Amino acid sequence: MTKVERLLTTAQGRLAVINSNALLIDAARLLNGPKFNLVIVCDDGGRMIGIITKTDVVGHISQCTGCSCTMAASNVMTTKVAFCRPEDWLNDVWSTIKQRNLKNVPVVDQVSKPIGVLNARDVLQSLLDDVEYEEQLLRDYVMCVGYR
Repeated sequence: MTKVERLLTTAQGRLAVINSNALLIDAARLLNGPKFNLVIVCDDGGRMIGIITKTDVVGHISQCTGCSCTMAASNVMTTKVAFCRPEDWLNDVWSTIKQRNLKNVPVVDQVSKPIGVLNARDVLQSLLDDVEYEEQLLRDYVMCVGYR
């Protein structure tokens, strides 16, 4: 079984953070392109209070007129966020991803400060790698490879 901390280096490369008083356009700029799929919104202490996805931005920008186009990111963010911690098991994270139909999950430390974003593809690949390794060990055991 593997823990989230194994994928932390990859997750850190997907981390995009803005302050709660930042404008929605700031989130949109971070989300423009393939590198980031969600932006974590933090309070002044750096703790996660919500997230903004590309879908959130498109949904609100497509309806904005006048000054509503410069609204605060905190007005758009999702506040009920599924997240994980480095010590969590990837199997548990995968269960949450499947249940909630998520593509990405923020990784936070013990005081809810964001430290990365896990992608569902990375979680699944890691779980698959574990199964393949266990299968190889079992095959070697049955075939008496490396055992005397």
